[in-house]
Amino acid sequence: MNFIKNVLAVFGVVLLLIIALAGPRVWEIQSRFAEFDPKAMDTYIAMFNKILETGNAAEATVWKAKVEDGQSFEEVDVTIRMVANELNIKNVGELPLYKQVESMSGKPYRKVKIYMFCNAMTASRMLDYTDAFSAYLPCRITLIEDKQGQLWLYTLNMDPMIYGGLPLPPALKEESIGVKKIMLDVLRRGASGDF
Repeated sequence: MNFIKNVLAVFGVVLLLIIALAGPRVWEIQSRFAEFDPKAMDTYIAMFNKILETGNAAEATVWKAKVEDGQSFEEVDVTIRMVANELNIKNVGELPLYKQVESMSGKPYRKVKIYMFCNAMTASRMLDYTDAFSAYLPCRITLIEDKQGQLWLYTLNMDPMIYGGLPLPPALKEESIGVKKIMLDVLRRGASGDF
């Protein structure tokens, strides 16, 4: 009986030490997080759930859409460019990665093309807010043929940038949400062939 009392006493002391040492840090984190955008917690929970589901942090930071059967790589390529043009987001570059891989390896490679889009004025306002946003520029969509031959579209999940920290200034937040809507529309319409 004394052994159990001693174990419980040691456990209680350890628990009190943990609370004493971690308590102030927990309070600091909770206080700081309360200043964040109201959607920050939902954003991080969704990302964490995706990591748990897939075991892959990259999967938690992207949006993807399966291209509907019957569409060729070339048809999706045309749709992406047409929809982006219609939505007035400038195509600032395309990287047919598979062609580069083939030229360097001398072997065929599955099709992968990266499209880069930008609204320069929105980009400049993002950079005026923080230079760290430069890592998100330009907005990209990737058309990729997976190892089974299925076509997919990927783009960066912009929610952590928009909602993941202190609230963005209202005008910048509105612009960023507008760019997000454009990128998701290009993704959705590219996948469905809707142009």
